[in-house]
Amino acid sequence: MDSSAALQPEAAPITACTICRDVQNFDLLIEDMEHELGECWGDLSFQDALPFFDQPEAEALEFVAIAMDGDDEEELTLIGEIITAAEGRAIKVVLVAEDVSPVALHQLLRMGAADFLPYPLPEGALHEALERMRRPAPAAAAAVAANGESPGTQGGGRVGAVLPVHGLAGGVGATTFAVNLAWELANPVRNKKTKDMPPPRVCLLDLDYQTGSAATYLDLSRRDSVYEFLSDIGQADSESFLQAMQVYEEKLHVLTAPSDMLPLDITGPEEIDKLIALARSNFDFVLIDMPTTLVTWSETVLNASQVYFAMIELDMRSAQNTLRFLRLLRGEDLPVEKLRFGMNRAPRMTDLQGKARVKRLAESLDIDVELMLPDGARQVAEACDHGTPLAVNAGKNPLRKEIAKLAESLNELVTSDAATG
Repeated sequence: MDSSAALQPEAAPITACTICRDVQNFDLLIEDMEHELGECWGDLSFQDALPFFDQPEAEALEFVAIAMDGDDEEELTLIGEIITAAEGRAIKVVLVAEDVSPVALHQLLRMGAADFLPYPLPEGALHEALERMRRPAPAAAAAVAANGESPGTQGGGRVGAVLPVHGLAGGVGATTFAVNLAWELANPVRNKKTKDMPPPRVCLLDLDYQTGSAATYLDLSRRDSVYEFLSDIGQADSESFLQAMQVYEEKLHVLTAPSDMLPLDITGPEEIDKLIALARSNFDFVLIDMPTTLVTWSETVLNASQVYFAMIELDMRSAQNTLRFLRLLRGEDLPVEKLRFGMNRAPRMTDLQGKARVKRLAESLDIDVELMLPDGARQVAEACDHGTPLAVNAGKNPLRKEIAKLAESLNELVTSDAATG
């Protein structure tokens, strides 16, 4: 669609625009825009977007879809200015991204983008995103005294990063990783520039309804209110969501697994989508402890995530399960690029033979093992049994140090955004 032709005044006003370097690179987005809006949409380049916002025609805009790929990360500053300008004019922003780094994506989401869609677009994804944007915003939650909250801290209006953790075999340390990463994110390392900044709001959702153990690892009770919340997510708002959670040490919000074992399909894709939307609007980081079993809503979580941590070990069962997992995702055309593989009990630096095995495993599976998590040995089991994070129970543990490094890199995004805006 030609930019100038698409934006000519017509009987029907332009209610939406795509903003990208070349819209022809996103043919599926063109099809979805035409299906949703007919002829009531146009296309703009990154350079033309800001001037157009000042034109009278822009007053009718409901939303803009910013489409970008890895080559557009050089324009990150300009894209951020477009998002900020759109937000200031009450125009919703949907990010459509292909091969964009999680760091860049999260930075743009923090600037005010309302939603994110991976490209190629899953069927119906744009329609669902528009429905979410058109829903009334959830009411601001009241103070929840029982959870140790203070007024004014529940807020909505955030756009949290969704970070699921999925163990591809039993016992690969997925829950340990999720719990400790969540705790490290909630307790950022501060320097002189950031010491006065409030810490990011972090929540942990234990969605393994049958064997989830986040409550055990943090010594939290399992409440009946969790089941009540899960069984009626469709009617939930921020207040009921926060009431169903517990707060560990007044810093980390946790939605534990229910008190009784429940079928994993007690929630469907729509309910999980609503749950994630509630979590993102109230927290800066949303950690999700996933069940090992794939269910109908696993795709929903994957599509909503910024980074999807897949935990494995250096053994044959992990290799076989990873291969099957990748075949499934590729067969369903799901965003495999979101996966970030973590090797639990990774070989030590001096274990050259072990490191060579990891390299051969990665090459045979055609993956990158980006997280090498050392064996925390007995201290990990002791911390889990005592219901405390490693940082509290064994601060010098090598596994804790590696998780802390990852958390620090993620938290730098939050502090840098706060410092600049």
